Amino acid sequence: MIGLIIRRIFQLILLLLGISFLVFMSMHVAPGDPATIIGGPTASSSDLEAIRESMGLDRPVLIQYVDYLGGILQGDFGYSFQTGQSVTEAILTRFPNTIKLSIASMVVAIIIGIVAGIIAAIKQNSWIDISSTTFSLAGVSIPNFWLGTMLILVFGVQLQWLPVGGLNAPIYTIEGIKELILPAITLGTASAALIARMSRSSMLEVIKSDYIRTAKAKGVKRKSVIWVHALRNAMIPVVTVIGINFGALLGGTIITEQVFAINGIGRLMIDAIASRDFPVVQGTVLLVAAIFVIVNLIVDIIYAIIDPRITYN
Repeated sequence: MIGLIIRRIFQLILLLLGISFLVFMSMHVAPGDPATIIGGPTASSSDLEAIRESMGLDRPVLIQYVDYLGGILQGDFGYSFQTGQSVTEAILTRFPNTIKLSIASMVVAIIIGIVAGIIAAIKQNSWIDISSTTFSLAGVSIPNFWLGTMLILVFGVQLQWLPVGGLNAPIYTIEGIKELILPAITLGTASAALIARMSRSSMLEVIKSDYIRTAKAKGVKRKSVIWVHALRNAMIPVVTVIGINFGALLGGTIITEQVFAINGIGRLMIDAIASRDFPVVQGTVLLVAAIFVIVNLIVDIIYAIIDPRITYN
């Protein structure tokens, strides 16, 4: 396990290095000029040259990239072209909202998905199974922005049960929980549908295994067979889906944060891309990539905990 962690950390470094290079080059090759955006339509050529020189944009791209890597090694991700704020400070200010939304969405997805999938497998071909399958198809098909808008109209505007924008209250308060409900459901529905489908298929496969039939033949109670013996082995592919979807949720927060006016990493990234704010875009993309790789490492560790037969030698 220690060897796995060391290898993954090494892979993480190489992956982030590659991502940083691709994002850096993509931002510089894309049409548009940050100096023009900052200077505005009235800026003269000399003004634009002065802006480029002050931001270091007049140097060769590869030199800029090497300087950028040197700053990262010192913990300096640069400063925003638009606000002059440290990229690290901007990310730390908004990241708590994004991570709260992602975790809440994942909790919703896990609870709904696993429960619905297991019950559907136990009640195969019943109305419960059909309803779960229908929910899965609908959850995958419905766009986040449409679902979020409908939830706002129904529960925020018509019924006025829940707030519809921002994450301003602390998470441990009732108001903070209420603020999370609608965006968490919006973001977590598609993941819940995928987890439900995977839980159902995995549970059906495990239930038909020889050791499950043996446990039943020995007189083990049905609840113990399902929730102790079958569930643990059925969770291995489900854990994979959960890990991948958690990484995807961090990227998916972009749309949800826009719909619910949440001041998170997603909105920061969108604003930075629109204004060609290179340092902010690079910093946010590297953060999301790092979390995605770390989550996959955690998934591998959970594999070994769930099933001791799995080794990484």
